[in-house]
Amino acid sequence: MINKTPLQVKSYSFALRIIKLNKYLLNKKKEFVISKQLLRSGTAIGALIKEAEFAQSNADYISKFSIALKEANETLYWLSLLKDSNEITNKEFNSIEPEISELIKLLVSSIKTLKSK
Repeated sequence: MINKTPLQVKSYSFALRIIKLNKYLLNKKKEFVISKQLLRSGTAIGALIKEAEFAQSNADYISKFSIALKEANETLYWLSLLKDSNEITNKEFNSIEPEISELIKLLVSSIKTLKSK
């Protein structure tokens, strides 16, 4: 991903991890419901950030980032639920949680910056 922002790079990388986690949950744990929700929300973050590239206005850009933030927060919820239901281990959760937390922080910061313009 040449000439991409850190947020674009991190959200894309995170989506790839979510896809791998989804495959693991389907194949090894036979977990189909939460894994589908996780896949949807975890990959939507980067898609919304990408979609914002062609926003029609600053308000549209903020809206796309705000929805991405909601998806990131939902993703953290699904990951926590998987951990607390023992579908993933604490080690697995602790491996991915810093990435989603960083995405949330970056999105919050970006939205604040965009709103101040």
